[in-house]
Amino acid sequence: MRADHGDAFAVLGPHQTDAGLVVRALLPGARRVTVLQADSGWPLADLARQGQSEVFAALVPAAEARLGYRFEVDWGTHFSHLEDPYRFPPVLGDTDVWLLAEGTHLRPFEQLGAHLHEMAGVRGVRFAVWAPHARRVSVVGDFNQWDGRRHLMRLRRECGVWEIFAPHVTAGDAYEFEILSAQGQVLRKSDPYGFAARLRPGTASVVQPLPEPAVLPAQRAAANRRDAPISIYEVHPGSWRRKNGHEWLTWRELADSLVPYAKDLGFTHLELMPVSEFPFDGSWGYQPIGLYAPTSRFGTPADFRHFVQTAHAAGLGVILDWVPAHFPTDPHGLGQFDGTALYEYADPREGFHHDWNTLIFNYARTEVRNYLVGNALYWLERYGVDGLRVDAVASMLYRDYSRKSGEWVPNAQGGRENLEAIDFLRRTNRVVGVERPGAITMAEESTSFPGVTRPPEHGGLGFHFKWNMGWMNDTLAYTGIDPVFRPHHHQQVTFGLMYAHTENFVLPLSHDEVVHGKGSMIGRMPGDMWQKFAGLRNLYGYLWAYPGKKLLFMGGEFAQWAEWNHDRSLDWHLPEQHAQHRGMQHLVRDLNQVYRHFPALHELDCESEGFRWICHDDRDHSVFAFERRARDGSVVLVVCNFTPVARHGWRIGAPAPGAWREIINTDQPGYGGSGVGNGVLPTEPIAWHERDQSLVMNLPPLATLMWVLA
Repeated sequence: MRADHGDAFAVLGPHQTDAGLVVRALLPGARRVTVLQADSGWPLADLARQGQSEVFAALVPAAEARLGYRFEVDWGTHFSHLEDPYRFPPVLGDTDVWLLAEGTHLRPFEQLGAHLHEMAGVRGVRFAVWAPHARRVSVVGDFNQWDGRRHLMRLRRECGVWEIFAPHVTAGDAYEFEILSAQGQVLRKSDPYGFAARLRPGTASVVQPLPEPAVLPAQRAAANRRDAPISIYEVHPGSWRRKNGHEWLTWRELADSLVPYAKDLGFTHLELMPVSEFPFDGSWGYQPIGLYAPTSRFGTPADFRHFVQTAHAAGLGVILDWVPAHFPTDPHGLGQFDGTALYEYADPREGFHHDWNTLIFNYARTEVRNYLVGNALYWLERYGVDGLRVDAVASMLYRDYSRKSGEWVPNAQGGRENLEAIDFLRRTNRVVGVERPGAITMAEESTSFPGVTRPPEHGGLGFHFKWNMGWMNDTLAYTGIDPVFRPHHHQQVTFGLMYAHTENFVLPLSHDEVVHGKGSMIGRMPGDMWQKFAGLRNLYGYLWAYPGKKLLFMGGEFAQWAEWNHDRSLDWHLPEQHAQHRGMQHLVRDLNQVYRHFPALHELDCESEGFRWICHDDRDHSVFAFERRARDGSVVLVVCNFTPVARHGWRIGAPAPGAWREIINTDQPGYGGSGVGNGVLPTEPIAWHERDQSLVMNLPPLATLMWVLA
């Protein structure tokens, strides 16, 4: 009656005794309980109340009852027919139990959580949750008045998982797990494997069907290759655009608006900031509670899958930000899940991030690693997304990340690396590579940790790509200073080529660069209004020409003035009303077009053979020139002028003799530029920059030029 029993199945339900088959039921609030034969509906016995309790019991005819029975319950105001959850056998098979115990189940989400199920012709939901140190676990929800006495679960001691088949429960029902800890504390927890969740401030999980597996089409796998043109539009779904000034767009509305917009601008992929359920809007999704549930802010799981399918139909890949580095301390979340540090490290020197006030996953526990690896595979297999961008990898790799001396615990070898996290990342990438070929993973890793994109079997972490944070910081620092001082910072452009091909890099101008007082991309450019727009166009031309895949955060494509605010829409009136902002969109569209069309700009992004300097030492004039090359030897010549001075009759060494055609000039009037250009130019047999031929061209102010042989 106190819901303090650790093995309700040993008492409730049908049990053979010396006197015969007895059926016991705990039904708080019932006045009378009758056992009916399941098929015929004939009454088999009335259960008698046991003393003053609300436990009912009686001997029943064994032969009839074993064919199936149900209860007819008189509640005083109405009658209902109920199946007895305690008459059903275990829901987990022995093989699954042992795989879960070993932490080697590739798809634990197929067994744990809430699954629509049918047993002995009865429909319901099978629930299973890992809580090995709990004294008792119940599933509570709308279907049982949130009463922890009504569905007391069975413990599978081999793996620490509690389970029950709950008849009558169906899709859309809200539920949580009520856990009695070893210390006697009653906890109410969301389902770690819940496939849907109620919108904050609600905390309950919601029963949803497990999405069917999604095939990754061959063309999508090809579009994710390291030699493919990958140009990513990073989006915060809640603030890209809003209706009526404040309402979120749904996934289906985003499919109808965001997808065609990104396709029209020529992007190849959408990257969504975290879509796993999270309680606090201001975390932007980076403090997730429900790793298996697409956030309810924008619709149902089926709506999100529709969004992914729509993007694929339009030729766009979908990459999700994924957060296995930490999780929040909200009481309904993973923290102290069964009254102990189950998912997190127990020692706060290992298990707590002071920067974010979050908990750190205990990567040493096989069940925790399994939870996270399974989650990566879940999004790739069940929603068909193309890849995962893994957030805050550096915080996972180092035990002393953002910690002072004495605030961290060395690893078993006395070092600062988190060996368990390294093993987890390798395992994740290995499983993704084997089970989901063609999908990709990207690391946001801000240090010089070696081999981030090297295969695990060769000692690397196994990511397909790594964000080039060094290039981003150096480039934004260089383009953010007044051009008169740029000669003193020349190395911030040239240094990146020292390591540009040590990893498979993505060049990120992400959301992190337009928040927390950093201002917008155009706001970071120096000079007057004209120079700001010209400087940003120049930066984008340089980005699209530089070796590495491309990433641009929403709003940057039309030069939004305001710093990004997650609580409001982008300023769409700017491109609608002002030619300068439309010109920036036009430039981004053309940059994506030439990037995709010319293999020299993408095919050897990750190989040193794809890049050659022509001019890197003209410090006084802040002019740079280089070649981008394809496997077949075709070349795109790139020239960047990082000063607001037009230079006429400027000689540049040519990669090959012939007529060269200007395919990008960021100073074109259609982009908002001054119109200093060239068209088609023939080479001259004058050696320059260690080339036999050279071109004499006009260099527009604060502009990037791209050339190909005509």
